[in-house]
Amino acid sequence: METPASAPSLPRPGAGRPDMPITTAPPVKRERRWSVVALCIVLAVLAGLGAAAAVSSASDRTKVLAVARDVPAGQALTEADLTVAEVSADAALSPVPGSQKSRIVGKRTAVDLRKGGLLTTSQLTAGSGLGDDRQQVGVQVKRGQAPDGTLMAGDKVLAVLTPAAGDSGSSSKTSGPPSTISASVVSVSRPDATGTVVVNLAVESTDGPTLATRAAAGRIALVREPRSS
Repeated sequence: METPASAPSLPRPGAGRPDMPITTAPPVKRERRWSVVALCIVLAVLAGLGAAAAVSSASDRTKVLAVARDVPAGQALTEADLTVAEVSADAALSPVPGSQKSRIVGKRTAVDLRKGGLLTTSQLTAGSGLGDDRQQVGVQVKRGQAPDGTLMAGDKVLAVLTPAAGDSGSSSKTSGPPSTISASVVSVSRPDATGTVVVNLAVESTDGPTLATRAAAGRIALVREPRSS
């Protein structure tokens, strides 16, 4: 028997064509696009938070009075001495509100004011024109003749007559209590290199000449009266 001839093999579909590589380029592009979108969203959120914080910070600021230039103690404040500044609200600070500028002008300072500082009510004397209706005498006080660093405008003091040079201790004991003059502190200068200060005192008209004579002789010591509560 003859063996039947085998059927010719048919070519398989795609045979002879090179394999096409599988590419992932489109998914990568889509993933990159989503990353850019997400980044933009994050940046927009951060910008919004920053703007909200800036608005909130601006709303928390308040206008207060600040010192525009140096002002010595005892001087009446003028318009040029004060300026209005904006600061963040802080419960620990108690500066004078900027709206009270017209009421503060004319008041006298209890301490030296420095340019750039915030003005507080504790730096001012009670009322204005301290001692303007009385005589004023400048008394040069050396170290040890007045309480160190405690005198301020508005304090009540006693100007005490000290013994003259050469007076014996026994004579001062038999002469009775020392002579005193009641006065109010108008201003206190900064101490010099030796610690000496000039204290401007307001006294009654009958006491001005006497106090000036004793002050010129360097025979005055100051005793501060208790401050009222």
